[in-house]
Amino acid sequence: MTSPSNLSPRHPGSRPGPPWLRASGPGARWLAHALRPIPHAVRDVALALLVCAIQVVAMVFAARHQSDAPRGLDVWGVLLVALGPLALIARRRYPAAVLLVAVGAGLLYTMLDYPRGPLFLAMIIALWSAFAAGLRLLAYVVLAVGYTSFVWISPLVTAESVPATGVALGIAAWMLVLAGVGEVVRLRRAYLAAEEQRARVQSLGLAEAERRRAGDERLRIARELHDVLAHHISLMNVQASVGLELMDSSPEQAREALTAVKYASREALGELRSVLEILKGDAVDRSGPDGAPRAPTAGLDLLDELVARTSAGGLTVRVERTGSTRPLIAAVDLAAYRIVQEALTNTLRHAAASEAVVRVGYGKSGLDLTIRDNGRGAAGAPRPADDDALTSGGNGLHGMRQRAAALGGRCVAGPVPGRGFHVQAHLPYGERADGHDGDADPPVESAATAGGPAQPNKGDA
Repeated sequence: MTSPSNLSPRHPGSRPGPPWLRASGPGARWLAHALRPIPHAVRDVALALLVCAIQVVAMVFAARHQSDAPRGLDVWGVLLVALGPLALIARRRYPAAVLLVAVGAGLLYTMLDYPRGPLFLAMIIALWSAFAAGLRLLAYVVLAVGYTSFVWISPLVTAESVPATGVALGIAAWMLVLAGVGEVVRLRRAYLAAEEQRARVQSLGLAEAERRRAGDERLRIARELHDVLAHHISLMNVQASVGLELMDSSPEQAREALTAVKYASREALGELRSVLEILKGDAVDRSGPDGAPRAPTAGLDLLDELVARTSAGGLTVRVERTGSTRPLIAAVDLAAYRIVQEALTNTLRHAAASEAVVRVGYGKSGLDLTIRDNGRGAAGAPRPADDDALTSGGNGLHGMRQRAAALGGRCVAGPVPGRGFHVQAHLPYGERADGHDGDADPPVESAATAGGPAQPNKGDA
Protein backbone atom coordinates (compact mmCIF):
# COMPACT_ATOMS: atom_id res chain seq x y z
CA MET A 1 0.00 0.00 0.00
CA THR A 2 1.25 3.47 -0.82
CA SER A 3 1.89 5.49 2.29
CA PRO A 4 0.62 9.04 2.55
CA SER A 5 4.19 10.32 2.59
CA ASN A 6 4.68 9.03 -0.98
CA LEU A 7 1.74 10.99 -2.34
CA SER A 8 2.39 14.36 -3.94
CA PRO A 9 0.64 17.14 -2.02
CA ARG A 10 -2.25 19.00 -3.60
CA HIS A 11 -3.05 22.56 -2.82
CA PRO A 12 -6.68 23.54 -2.15
CA GLY A 13 -8.47 24.36 -5.39
CA SER A 14 -5.85 22.74 -7.62
CA ARG A 15 -6.86 20.23 -10.26
CA PRO A 16 -5.20 16.84 -10.79
CA GLY A 17 -2.63 16.55 -13.54
CA PRO A 18 -2.78 14.29 -16.60
CA PRO A 19 -2.97 10.52 -16.02
CA TRP A 20 0.69 9.99 -16.95
CA LEU A 21 1.68 12.48 -14.23
CA ARG A 22 -0.52 10.81 -11.59
CA ALA A 23 0.35 7.16 -12.32
CA SER A 24 2.91 5.24 -10.27
CA GLY A 25 5.72 3.01 -11.44
CA PRO A 26 9.18 3.59 -12.93
CA GLY A 27 7.93 4.04 -16.50
CA ALA A 28 5.23 6.51 -15.46
CA ARG A 29 7.69 8.48 -13.35
CA TRP A 30 10.14 8.68 -16.25
CA LEU A 31 7.37 9.85 -18.59
CA ALA A 32 6.21 12.43 -16.06
CA HIS A 33 9.77 13.69 -15.64
CA ALA A 34 10.21 13.88 -19.42
CA LEU A 35 6.94 15.69 -20.16
CA ARG A 36 6.50 18.01 -17.19
CA PRO A 37 9.29 20.52 -17.94
CA ILE A 38 8.48 20.92 -21.67
CA PRO A 39 7.49 24.59 -22.23
CA HIS A 40 4.56 25.59 -24.45
CA ALA A 41 6.82 27.09 -27.12
CA VAL A 42 8.66 23.77 -27.60
CA ARG A 43 5.36 21.89 -27.76
CA ASP A 44 4.01 24.27 -30.40
CA VAL A 45 7.14 23.92 -32.55
CA ALA A 46 7.01 20.13 -32.27
CA LEU A 47 3.30 20.09 -33.20
CA ALA A 48 3.88 22.39 -36.18
CA LEU A 49 6.74 20.27 -37.51
CA LEU A 50 4.75 17.06 -37.05
CA VAL A 51 1.67 18.42 -38.86
CA CYS A 52 3.89 19.87 -41.60
CA ALA A 53 5.61 16.52 -42.15
CA ILE A 54 2.32 14.59 -42.23
CA GLN A 55 0.64 17.08 -44.56
CA VAL A 56 3.56 17.39 -47.00
CA VAL A 57 4.18 13.62 -47.19
CA ALA A 58 0.46 12.92 -47.65
CA MET A 59 0.11 15.55 -50.41
CA VAL A 60 3.20 14.28 -52.26
CA PHE A 61 1.86 10.73 -52.06
CA ALA A 62 -1.59 11.84 -53.27
CA ALA A 63 -0.09 13.88 -56.14
CA ARG A 64 1.79 10.83 -57.49
CA HIS A 65 -1.51 9.00 -57.86
CA GLN A 66 -3.22 11.85 -59.73
CA SER A 67 -1.62 11.69 -63.14
CA ASP A 68 -4.58 13.45 -64.73
CA ALA A 69 -4.29 16.51 -62.46
CA PRO A 70 -4.22 19.81 -64.42
CA ARG A 71 -1.08 20.88 -62.58
CA GLY A 72 1.63 18.88 -60.92
CA LEU A 73 2.90 19.48 -57.40
CA ASP A 74 5.89 21.80 -57.73
CA VAL A 75 7.99 23.71 -55.19
CA TRP A 76 5.41 26.49 -54.83
CA GLY A 77 2.71 23.95 -54.16
CA VAL A 78 4.83 22.29 -51.43
CA LEU A 79 5.45 25.71 -49.86
CA LEU A 80 1.71 26.40 -49.79
CA VAL A 81 1.10 22.98 -48.22
CA ALA A 82 3.77 23.65 -45.55
CA LEU A 83 2.78 27.28 -44.86
CA GLY A 84 -0.34 26.47 -42.83
CA PRO A 85 1.33 23.91 -40.53
CA LEU A 86 4.39 26.10 -39.94
CA ALA A 87 2.13 28.99 -38.92
CA LEU A 88 0.93 26.84 -36.00
CA ILE A 89 4.15 27.77 -34.18
CA ALA A 90 2.53 31.11 -33.27
CA ARG A 91 -0.97 29.77 -32.60
CA ARG A 92 -0.95 30.73 -28.89
CA ARG A 93 0.21 34.32 -29.39
CA TYR A 94 -1.56 35.11 -32.68
CA PRO A 95 -4.49 32.70 -33.08
CA ALA A 96 -6.44 34.97 -35.47
CA ALA A 97 -3.49 35.48 -37.84
CA VAL A 98 -2.63 31.77 -37.77
CA LEU A 99 -6.21 30.83 -38.67
CA LEU A 100 -6.30 33.27 -41.59
CA VAL A 101 -2.91 32.11 -42.88
CA ALA A 102 -3.82 28.41 -42.66
CA VAL A 103 -7.19 28.86 -44.43
CA GLY A 104 -5.76 31.33 -46.95
CA ALA A 105 -2.86 29.03 -47.88
CA GLY A 106 -5.19 26.06 -48.32
CA LEU A 107 -7.67 28.08 -50.38
CA LEU A 108 -4.91 29.48 -52.61
CA TYR A 109 -3.52 25.95 -53.11
CA THR A 110 -6.97 24.77 -54.20
CA MET A 111 -7.60 27.76 -56.48
CA LEU A 112 -4.29 27.14 -58.30
CA ASP A 113 -5.60 23.70 -59.27
CA TYR A 114 -2.89 21.65 -57.55
CA PRO A 115 -3.56 17.95 -56.86
CA ARG A 116 -6.15 17.31 -54.19
CA GLY A 117 -5.30 15.67 -50.87
CA PRO A 118 -5.49 15.86 -47.02
CA LEU A 119 -4.95 19.60 -46.81
CA PHE A 120 -7.17 20.47 -43.85
CA LEU A 121 -5.26 19.21 -40.79
CA ALA A 122 -3.51 22.55 -40.11
CA MET A 123 -6.79 24.46 -40.67
CA ILE A 124 -8.62 22.29 -38.13
CA ILE A 125 -5.96 22.87 -35.44
CA ALA A 126 -5.89 26.61 -36.18
CA LEU A 127 -9.70 26.73 -35.93
CA TRP A 128 -9.68 25.02 -32.52
CA SER A 129 -6.94 27.38 -31.32
CA ALA A 130 -9.11 30.35 -32.28
CA PHE A 131 -12.06 28.89 -30.35
CA ALA A 132 -9.82 28.23 -27.34
CA ALA A 133 -8.65 31.86 -27.45
CA GLY A 134 -12.27 33.07 -27.34
CA LEU A 135 -12.37 34.26 -30.98
CA ARG A 136 -15.78 32.71 -31.64
CA LEU A 137 -17.03 35.32 -34.12
CA LEU A 138 -13.88 35.10 -36.25
CA ALA A 139 -13.99 31.30 -36.16
CA TYR A 140 -17.61 31.14 -37.36
CA VAL A 141 -16.97 33.75 -40.07
CA VAL A 142 -13.94 31.78 -41.32
CA LEU A 143 -15.99 28.59 -41.26
CA ALA A 144 -18.76 30.15 -43.37
CA VAL A 145 -16.37 31.83 -45.82
CA GLY A 146 -14.18 28.74 -46.07
CA TYR A 147 -17.13 26.46 -46.72
CA THR A 148 -18.48 28.75 -49.44
CA SER A 149 -15.05 29.17 -51.04
CA PHE A 150 -13.98 25.53 -51.02
CA VAL A 151 -17.36 24.04 -52.00
CA TRP A 152 -18.86 26.63 -54.40
CA ILE A 153 -16.31 29.25 -55.50
CA SER A 154 -13.28 27.00 -56.06
CA PRO A 155 -15.05 24.80 -58.68
CA LEU A 156 -15.94 27.94 -60.64
CA VAL A 157 -12.25 28.98 -60.81
CA THR A 158 -10.82 25.51 -61.52
CA ALA A 159 -11.91 22.82 -63.94
CA GLU A 160 -13.72 20.80 -61.24
CA SER A 161 -17.47 20.35 -61.16
CA VAL A 162 -19.68 21.66 -58.40
CA PRO A 163 -20.24 18.90 -55.76
CA ALA A 164 -23.63 17.25 -55.49
CA THR A 165 -26.12 18.43 -52.88
CA GLY A 166 -25.52 15.39 -50.66
CA VAL A 167 -21.75 15.93 -50.69
CA ALA A 168 -22.20 19.63 -49.92
CA LEU A 169 -24.49 18.80 -47.00
CA GLY A 170 -22.01 16.21 -45.75
CA ILE A 171 -19.21 18.80 -45.80
CA ALA A 172 -21.50 21.25 -43.97
CA ALA A 173 -22.19 18.59 -41.32
CA TRP A 174 -18.46 18.08 -40.81
CA MET A 175 -18.06 21.85 -40.47
CA LEU A 176 -20.69 21.86 -37.72
CA VAL A 177 -18.87 19.00 -35.97
CA LEU A 178 -15.64 21.03 -36.09
CA ALA A 179 -17.47 24.02 -34.64
CA GLY A 180 -18.94 21.85 -31.85
CA VAL A 181 -15.53 20.44 -30.95
CA GLY A 182 -14.14 23.98 -31.02
CA GLU A 183 -16.82 25.09 -28.54
CA VAL A 184 -15.91 22.19 -26.28
CA VAL A 185 -12.24 23.19 -26.45
CA ARG A 186 -13.17 26.80 -25.64
CA LEU A 187 -15.34 25.81 -22.66
CA ARG A 188 -12.67 23.46 -21.37
CA ARG A 189 -10.03 26.16 -21.62
CA ALA A 190 -12.30 28.68 -19.87
CA TYR A 191 -13.05 26.16 -17.11
CA LEU A 192 -9.36 25.46 -16.52
CA ALA A 193 -8.58 29.18 -16.47
CA ALA A 194 -11.38 29.77 -13.95
CA GLU A 195 -10.08 26.91 -11.80
CA GLU A 196 -6.56 28.34 -11.86
CA GLN A 197 -7.89 31.78 -10.97
CA ARG A 198 -9.97 30.33 -8.14
CA ALA A 199 -6.95 28.41 -6.83
CA ARG A 200 -4.83 31.56 -7.06
CA VAL A 201 -7.43 33.63 -5.21
CA GLN A 202 -7.81 30.89 -2.60
CA SER A 203 -4.04 30.72 -2.17
CA LEU A 204 -3.89 34.50 -1.69
CA GLY A 205 -6.78 34.29 0.75
CA LEU A 206 -5.03 31.56 2.74
CA ALA A 207 -1.82 33.59 2.80
CA GLU A 208 -3.72 36.68 3.97
CA ALA A 209 -5.53 34.65 6.64
CA GLU A 210 -2.19 33.25 7.79
CA ARG A 211 -0.73 36.74 8.05
CA ARG A 212 -3.81 37.88 9.94
CA ARG A 213 -3.54 34.95 12.35
CA ALA A 214 0.14 35.72 12.86
CA GLY A 215 -0.69 39.35 13.63
CA ASP A 216 -3.42 38.34 16.06
CA GLU A 217 -1.03 35.93 17.75
CA ARG A 218 1.62 38.62 18.11
CA LEU A 219 -0.95 40.98 19.59
CA ARG A 220 -2.15 38.32 22.03
CA ILE A 221 1.41 37.53 23.12
CA ALA A 222 2.20 41.23 23.53
CA ARG A 223 -0.91 41.61 25.70
CA GLU A 224 0.11 38.61 27.80
CA LEU A 225 3.59 40.03 28.31
CA HIS A 226 2.16 43.39 29.32
CA ASP A 227 -0.24 41.87 31.84
CA VAL A 228 2.37 39.55 33.36
CA LEU A 229 5.08 42.21 33.63
CA ALA A 230 2.77 45.01 34.81
CA HIS A 231 1.23 42.94 37.59
CA HIS A 232 4.23 41.15 38.99
CA ILE A 233 6.71 43.99 38.65
CA SER A 234 4.24 46.37 40.30
CA LEU A 235 3.92 43.97 43.24
CA MET A 236 7.68 43.57 43.42
CA ASN A 237 8.15 47.35 43.35
CA VAL A 238 5.62 47.91 46.17
CA GLN A 239 7.02 45.11 48.33
CA ALA A 240 10.61 46.21 47.75
CA SER A 241 9.69 49.76 48.78
CA VAL A 242 8.04 48.44 51.94
CA GLY A 243 11.06 46.30 52.71
CA LEU A 244 13.46 49.22 52.34
CA GLU A 245 11.35 51.42 54.61
CA LEU A 246 11.03 48.75 57.31
CA MET A 247 14.55 47.35 57.05
CA ASP A 248 15.74 49.07 60.23
CA SER A 249 12.56 49.62 62.23
CA SER A 250 10.80 46.28 61.62
CA PRO A 251 13.10 43.56 60.20
CA GLU A 252 10.42 40.85 60.37
CA GLN A 253 7.98 42.82 58.22
CA ALA A 254 10.82 43.66 55.83
CA ARG A 255 11.58 39.94 55.60
CA GLU A 256 7.93 39.23 54.72
CA ALA A 257 8.00 41.94 52.03
CA LEU A 258 11.19 40.51 50.50
CA THR A 259 9.68 37.02 50.61
CA ALA A 260 6.68 38.35 48.70
CA VAL A 261 9.09 39.81 46.14
CA LYS A 262 10.72 36.39 45.80
CA TYR A 263 7.43 34.61 45.15
CA ALA A 264 6.18 37.32 42.78
CA SER A 265 9.40 37.11 40.74
CA ARG A 266 9.16 33.30 40.62
CA GLU A 267 5.59 33.43 39.32
CA ALA A 268 6.50 36.14 36.83
CA LEU A 269 9.33 33.99 35.47
CA GLY A 270 6.99 31.00 35.16
CA GLU A 271 4.39 32.95 33.18
CA LEU A 272 7.06 34.57 31.01
CA ARG A 273 8.51 31.15 30.27
CA SER A 274 5.12 29.89 29.06
CA VAL A 275 4.75 32.91 26.75
CA LEU A 276 8.29 32.51 25.41
CA GLU A 277 7.65 28.83 24.68
CA ILE A 278 4.79 29.91 22.45
CA LEU A 279 7.12 32.38 20.69
CA LYS A 280 9.76 29.69 20.14
CA GLY A 281 7.22 26.97 19.29
CA ASP A 282 8.95 24.52 21.64
CA ALA A 283 7.19 22.20 24.09
CA VAL A 284 3.85 23.90 23.50
CA ASP A 285 0.53 22.23 24.16
CA ARG A 286 -1.07 22.28 20.71
CA SER A 287 -4.30 20.58 21.67
CA GLY A 288 -6.29 23.72 20.93
CA PRO A 289 -8.55 24.18 17.88
CA ASP A 290 -6.75 23.55 14.55
CA GLY A 291 -3.58 22.60 16.38
CA ALA A 292 -3.07 26.13 17.67
CA PRO A 293 -1.06 26.58 20.85
CA ARG A 294 -3.20 26.93 23.93
CA ALA A 295 -3.01 30.11 25.90
CA PRO A 296 -1.29 30.10 29.30
CA THR A 297 -3.39 28.24 31.82
CA ALA A 298 -4.18 31.24 34.05
CA GLY A 299 -7.88 31.40 34.89
CA LEU A 300 -10.41 32.24 37.56
CA ASP A 301 -9.42 29.13 39.52
CA LEU A 302 -6.28 31.10 40.41
CA LEU A 303 -8.24 34.17 41.48
CA ASP A 304 -7.70 33.57 45.20
CA GLU A 305 -3.93 33.32 44.67
CA LEU A 306 -4.05 36.59 42.70
CA VAL A 307 -5.95 38.23 45.56
CA ALA A 308 -3.41 36.94 48.08
CA ARG A 309 -0.49 38.35 46.09
CA THR A 310 -2.20 41.70 45.65
CA SER A 311 -3.13 41.86 49.33
CA ALA A 312 0.52 41.32 50.22
CA GLY A 313 1.10 44.79 48.80
CA GLY A 314 -1.16 46.35 51.43
CA LEU A 315 -4.46 46.37 49.50
CA THR A 316 -7.37 44.54 51.14
CA VAL A 317 -9.26 42.65 48.41
CA ARG A 318 -12.61 40.91 48.79
CA VAL A 319 -14.04 38.49 46.23
CA GLU A 320 -17.79 38.02 45.83
CA ARG A 321 -19.24 35.35 43.57
CA THR A 322 -22.86 35.15 42.43
CA GLY A 323 -24.64 32.57 40.35
CA SER A 324 -23.75 28.95 39.64
CA THR A 325 -20.05 28.48 39.11
CA ARG A 326 -19.44 26.61 35.85
CA PRO A 327 -16.51 25.61 33.65
CA LEU A 328 -15.48 28.26 31.14
CA ILE A 329 -13.75 27.87 27.81
CA ALA A 330 -10.03 28.70 27.96
CA ALA A 331 -10.31 32.04 26.16
CA VAL A 332 -13.04 33.39 28.45
CA ASP A 333 -11.33 32.05 31.57
CA LEU A 334 -8.00 33.66 30.66
CA ALA A 335 -9.60 36.97 29.64
CA ALA A 336 -11.52 37.18 32.92
CA TYR A 337 -8.39 36.49 34.94
CA ARG A 338 -6.33 39.06 33.03
CA ILE A 339 -9.02 41.75 33.35
CA VAL A 340 -9.16 41.27 37.12
CA GLN A 341 -5.37 41.17 37.30
CA GLU A 342 -4.97 44.39 35.32
CA ALA A 343 -7.67 46.19 37.33
CA LEU A 344 -6.06 45.23 40.65
CA THR A 345 -2.62 46.20 39.31
CA ASN A 346 -3.89 49.64 38.35
CA THR A 347 -5.52 50.02 41.78
CA LEU A 348 -2.31 49.03 43.53
CA ARG A 349 -0.14 51.37 41.45
CA HIS A 350 -2.28 54.44 40.90
CA ALA A 351 -5.38 54.54 43.11
CA ALA A 352 -3.88 54.92 46.62
CA ALA A 353 -6.75 52.70 47.74
CA SER A 354 -7.04 50.62 50.89
CA GLU A 355 -9.78 48.27 49.76
CA ALA A 356 -11.06 46.70 46.56
CA VAL A 357 -13.99 44.41 45.76
CA VAL A 358 -13.99 41.86 42.92
CA ARG A 359 -17.44 40.63 41.94
CA VAL A 360 -17.71 37.59 39.65
CA GLY A 361 -21.24 36.94 38.41
CA TYR A 362 -22.22 33.86 36.40
CA GLY A 363 -25.24 35.18 34.53
CA LYS A 364 -27.52 33.68 31.90
CA SER A 365 -25.65 34.91 28.83
CA GLY A 366 -22.16 35.45 30.11
CA LEU A 367 -19.71 36.23 32.85
CA ASP A 368 -19.99 39.63 34.55
CA LEU A 369 -16.96 41.14 36.28
CA THR A 370 -16.86 44.24 38.46
CA ILE A 371 -13.68 45.50 40.15
CA ARG A 372 -14.17 48.52 42.37
CA ASP A 373 -11.85 50.32 44.78
CA ASN A 374 -12.11 53.21 47.26
CA GLY A 375 -9.07 55.04 46.01
CA ARG A 376 -8.66 58.36 44.29
CA GLY A 377 -11.52 59.33 42.02
CA ALA A 378 -13.13 62.47 40.67
CA ALA A 379 -15.25 63.43 43.67
CA GLY A 380 -18.82 63.94 42.57
CA ALA A 381 -17.90 63.46 38.90
CA PRO A 382 -20.32 61.43 36.80
CA ARG A 383 -19.18 58.16 35.34
CA PRO A 384 -17.83 58.63 31.79
CA ALA A 385 -19.84 57.45 28.83
CA ASP A 386 -19.28 53.86 27.78
CA ASP A 387 -17.71 54.79 24.46
CA ASP A 388 -15.16 57.06 26.16
CA ALA A 389 -14.58 55.09 29.32
CA LEU A 390 -11.51 53.24 28.12
CA THR A 391 -10.05 55.68 25.65
CA SER A 392 -8.40 57.88 28.24
CA GLY A 393 -6.47 55.13 29.97
CA GLY A 394 -3.13 53.55 29.20
CA ASN A 395 -2.27 50.25 27.54
CA GLY A 396 -3.82 48.29 30.42
CA LEU A 397 -7.33 49.67 30.00
CA HIS A 398 -7.06 49.40 26.22
CA GLY A 399 -5.93 45.79 26.57
CA MET A 400 -8.93 44.97 28.76
CA ARG A 401 -11.28 46.39 26.14
CA GLN A 402 -9.54 44.41 23.39
CA ARG A 403 -9.78 41.18 25.36
CA ALA A 404 -13.51 41.64 25.92
CA ALA A 405 -14.19 42.73 22.33
CA ALA A 406 -12.30 39.72 20.93
CA LEU A 407 -14.82 37.46 22.71
CA GLY A 408 -17.86 39.48 21.66
CA GLY A 409 -18.16 41.22 25.02
CA ARG A 410 -17.48 44.69 26.30
CA CYS A 411 -15.54 46.42 29.07
CA VAL A 412 -16.00 49.91 30.54
CA ALA A 413 -14.13 51.74 33.26
CA GLY A 414 -14.14 55.09 35.02
CA PRO A 415 -14.45 56.94 38.32
CA VAL A 416 -17.53 56.50 40.47
CA PRO A 417 -19.44 59.27 42.29
CA GLY A 418 -17.76 60.17 45.54
CA ARG A 419 -14.54 58.22 45.73
CA GLY A 420 -13.16 55.25 43.86
CA PHE A 421 -12.77 53.72 40.38
CA HIS A 422 -14.45 50.73 38.84
CA VAL A 423 -14.04 48.35 35.89
CA GLN A 424 -17.02 46.43 34.50
CA ALA A 425 -16.79 43.68 31.90
CA HIS A 426 -19.25 41.27 30.29
CA LEU A 427 -17.82 38.17 28.57
CA PRO A 428 -20.19 35.82 26.66
CA TYR A 429 -19.76 32.19 27.57
CA GLY A 430 -19.37 30.92 24.01
CA GLU A 431 -19.28 27.15 23.57
CA ARG A 432 -19.14 25.39 26.93
CA ALA A 433 -18.04 21.88 27.56
CA ASP A 434 -20.58 21.27 30.32
CA GLY A 435 -23.62 21.92 28.14
CA HIS A 436 -25.11 24.24 30.74
CA ASP A 437 -28.22 26.05 29.54
CA GLY A 438 -27.04 29.37 30.99
CA ASP A 439 -29.77 29.77 33.63
CA ALA A 440 -28.33 31.05 36.86
CA ASP A 441 -29.38 29.85 40.26
CA PRO A 442 -30.43 32.36 42.91
CA PRO A 443 -27.46 34.48 43.95
CA VAL A 444 -25.19 32.79 46.43
CA GLU A 445 -22.40 34.94 47.79
CA SER A 446 -19.06 33.78 49.08
CA ALA A 447 -16.14 35.87 50.20
CA ALA A 448 -12.43 35.24 50.09
CA THR A 449 -10.66 37.88 52.07
CA ALA A 450 -6.93 38.32 52.34
CA GLY A 451 -5.06 40.91 54.27
CA GLY A 452 -8.07 42.06 56.30
CA PRO A 453 -11.62 41.26 57.35
CA ALA A 454 -14.51 41.07 54.94
CA GLN A 455 -16.04 44.47 55.58
CA PRO A 456 -18.07 46.63 53.23
CA ASN A 457 -16.05 48.72 50.85
CA LYS A 458 -16.28 52.42 51.57
CA GLY A 459 -16.58 53.13 47.88
CA ASP A 460 -19.58 50.87 47.39
CA ALA A 461 -22.91 52.51 46.78
